[in-house]
Amino acid sequence: MNRKLALLILPLALAANAQPSSCSSDGAPAPRALLERFINADCENCWKDPQTPDPAPGTLAIDWVAAGSRGDDAPLSAVASRDGGDRLDALGKKIPAQSATHFSQRSGEAPPKMRVAHGLPFNEYIGTSIEMQAAPGGPWKAWLLLVETLPAGSEGTPVERNLVRNAFVADWPTEAKKRYELRPMRIAEGAKFERLRVVGWIEDAKGRVRAIAQSRCER
Repeated sequence: MNRKLALLILPLALAANAQPSSCSSDGAPAPRALLERFINADCENCWKDPQTPDPAPGTLAIDWVAAGSRGDDAPLSAVASRDGGDRLDALGKKIPAQSATHFSQRSGEAPPKMRVAHGLPFNEYIGTSIEMQAAPGGPWKAWLLLVETLPAGSEGTPVERNLVRNAFVADWPTEAKKRYELRPMRIAEGAKFERLRVVGWIEDAKGRVRAIAQSRCER
């Protein structure tokens, strides 16, 4: 392991060893569904829309801002990323002209046990991880997102948003003995660390969401 990577991982290792600040999904309620809200970066009014759908109880809302046709001139270009387009590609959908939603109910009676966690920032990066305990079936796809939780009424949004700031996708084959990823994620410019956390989910071979987790910080 090179020195740079070791320094990136160190804050996560410290948090995992019962330090004063620990951020993981341990003990946090597991969402039963995902509500993904997609906004085209060209559509400023979509961000401010008071009719933005709220998640039902037990549903985790995630907000993706996808790059629009105006590039850096788009009103929401500061928070847009290619991750939104990549997620839409994975769902077999195109970037909406304005906004769109996608709802996924957790499938299966016994979800696989999974865990997400993150550490402290270091040189514009933050250590993140996602893990799933052994479970029958597969192959599996793991989505791990670094999100900034924006309270309703802040940054011009009428609803609380979990704005995607970075994303990572892992493919775990059926025969994989290790279903664990430890990744340094770059913190997007303008993001406030105290509002950052990680969320993740596991999809089976049919693309069904089988488990969902989100971190919370205990200080």
